[in-house]
Amino acid sequence: MVQQAVPQDAAITLPRSLTAEGAAATELRPWGSFTVLEEGRGYKIKRIEVKPGHRLSLQMHYHRSEHWIVVSGMAKVICGDKELLIHQNESSYVPQGHAHRLENPGVIPLVLIEVQNGEYLGEDDIIRYEDDYARSESTSE
Repeated sequence: MVQQAVPQDAAITLPRSLTAEGAAATELRPWGSFTVLEEGRGYKIKRIEVKPGHRLSLQMHYHRSEHWIVVSGMAKVICGDKELLIHQNESSYVPQGHAHRLENPGVIPLVLIEVQNGEYLGEDDIIRYEDDYARSESTSE
């Protein structure tokens, strides 16, 4: 086997989600967890897991919309005055500025992919109307 020396100035450009500073890290929440899989200008992709019987706060975002695709389990989605159940391989769209809530009414973990689109995607763009875990507006999901 022949080994080749790699020049020290040689660089491989990886997507932000694969670099050391942008490596996917799971953040725990009272309702479950989320992992940022990838983010770029104007979008962020998360894997969200919601424990059975738990739900996220009734909330709104000023600067982003969200699209949820169910990977496993079942989701109860409230968006504005509409309520629906979505199952594996189904999706729901939450427009920017609409009050919404995600809940797992099932007995197995709900796993979904969330695609956020907008001009600002910070975790502090959240207004909470109701929260089962007594968190304030300024805390992230």
